[in-house]
Amino acid sequence: MGAMASQSSDGSWRLCLDTGISTDCYWIVLLTALRRRDDAFIRPLAARIASLQQPNGAWKLYPDEEGSLEATAEACYALLCAGFYLETDVAIERAKQYIRSKGGLSQAKSLLTQVIFSATGQVEWPKQLRLPLELFFSQAGLDLFSLSGHARVHLIPTLIMSNLQFSARNEWMPDMGDLFVHGERTFANDHTWISALNAFLSAIPFDSLPVIGSPNALEQARQFMLERLEPNGTLLTYSTSSILMAFALMALQEPVASPLMDRLLHGVLSLQCWNRAGIQTASSEIWDTAMISYALREAGLPTSETSTSLENAALYLASRQQSRVGDWIRRSPHTEPGGWGFSDVNTFYPDVDDSVAALRTIRPYLSRLPDGRASWQRGLNFVLAMRNDDGGWPAFERRGSSITDLFFTFDGKSDIASDPSTVDLSCRVLEFLGKELEMTIGHSWVDDSVKWVLSRQERDGSWYGRWGIAYVHGTGMALQGLLAVGLAKDHPAVTKGVRWLFDIQNSDGGWGESCVSDERKRYVPLNASTPSQTAWALNGLIAAHDKPTSEMERGVEALLRVLRAGDWTSVYPTGAMLPGSMYAHYPSNNVSWPLLALSAYVNKFGE
Repeated sequence: MGAMASQSSDGSWRLCLDTGISTDCYWIVLLTALRRRDDAFIRPLAARIASLQQPNGAWKLYPDEEGSLEATAEACYALLCAGFYLETDVAIERAKQYIRSKGGLSQAKSLLTQVIFSATGQVEWPKQLRLPLELFFSQAGLDLFSLSGHARVHLIPTLIMSNLQFSARNEWMPDMGDLFVHGERTFANDHTWISALNAFLSAIPFDSLPVIGSPNALEQARQFMLERLEPNGTLLTYSTSSILMAFALMALQEPVASPLMDRLLHGVLSLQCWNRAGIQTASSEIWDTAMISYALREAGLPTSETSTSLENAALYLASRQQSRVGDWIRRSPHTEPGGWGFSDVNTFYPDVDDSVAALRTIRPYLSRLPDGRASWQRGLNFVLAMRNDDGGWPAFERRGSSITDLFFTFDGKSDIASDPSTVDLSCRVLEFLGKELEMTIGHSWVDDSVKWVLSRQERDGSWYGRWGIAYVHGTGMALQGLLAVGLAKDHPAVTKGVRWLFDIQNSDGGWGESCVSDERKRYVPLNASTPSQTAWALNGLIAAHDKPTSEMERGVEALLRVLRAGDWTSVYPTGAMLPGSMYAHYPSNNVSWPLLALSAYVNKFGE
């Protein structure tokens, strides 16, 4: 079988997560700033970036988008920094024309886009990013840990640079001033009361105030980053945060060839794709291994080869269970480590989704794992401890809402800064508890969780899913989770959810939803069917029915057809990362979710 053939010798699946060109662009700009360009490495990155330019001069975040101002600006800048393109090249001229047609670079609203251009002296540091570090490193200031973990490790290096008004501009870099069509090198969304407030705060000499003052705030910020380096050298496993940390270290006068800088750069390089040019934002070994092996198990392939493959996957996952305490301990102080992270190298930033996926996969093999049952119980305890007071589960840490994001005006700031309960993750936990542990309605906290999920249903019957695109994802997961813990199939919420899925079914029998939904927070059809979204819908519908309907039969036919086609719909990014800024294509999505849907259909209906 193809999936088994791609399994690594250690039992893992190591596929390449595709989040577009942004990380490649940031990497090229960083190496240029460090004067450490390696043409042999940069050339294929630049070639891949250039190959994705559209006829209108733009680069896209997803296929059905006209173009992205931010992605186009990043690509244009990176290609010029790479040294293989000139200002007069047709590709560059077309890119600049597109940027100007959208109002110029000043209209960029993405945090990372603004930071990269600010850190390299192309634009003034936005006032909204001039929050004094002292506000985050004093007892009388803002609670840094009310922000999500991924927001923290991107914000702190950014604030180091902005507090120092740092610029890494050098003679290897082009001047992008002609992209500010009104002349002023500022960002349009930086002219708000929030920016004015942050500029005012930046002028206060906090380091001399006895209550808030922290004269070593920069050193505390530096230490914050160092304490969160993973063994492979990355900052909390992300290439993007690691790149920002490298810029921040430059701002703090770290030698560009120091052991620390080398460690950081090697960490980013460890995230190279093995099968194409490109740097991953993060690697997805734990998720891919858990999902593919679980799908193979559910498919019931009764061969000795499959059995060995699944046991090896379980052994691999067991070896990656975390024993280090992370920042999550601040809001779960009595919880032992025991979760799993997204990446192979993740040692102290576990998440609920990967933990549930790993627990489900290793359970049949506990007797063959070292300390198997005790380890499994620690993992289960960790997942249960992460439950929020509202009854739902977050991605990474409990009580992940914050007022700190009020200080910023970036696109998708709430999705980036906070880590609240989400329907999709909560219902994957409920499905796990219902199917694996036979926990059902009647347990008080299961009742509370079900009540919370029901409260999040939209008027049209759908649910929004934060980590997949978007309402198809949320609705499919909600139906599976609610029904797994015993909600009646004729419950009004189930009936409405099923009807909504039937109503948006494509004429070819499948389901497909645009990434635009994630930005607008309302369902927008893709007008084509994708494998993962068709599988999500089918999984929800299969759970809700005792016998197949004509719509489900058409859905199965469509799923098989789109899998055979292997066209652009198979690489459409159905993973949500940063709404409006970054979307992900998981290669494993075309294996695990369709296989789970087809297996569930056959196992339940015998067809």
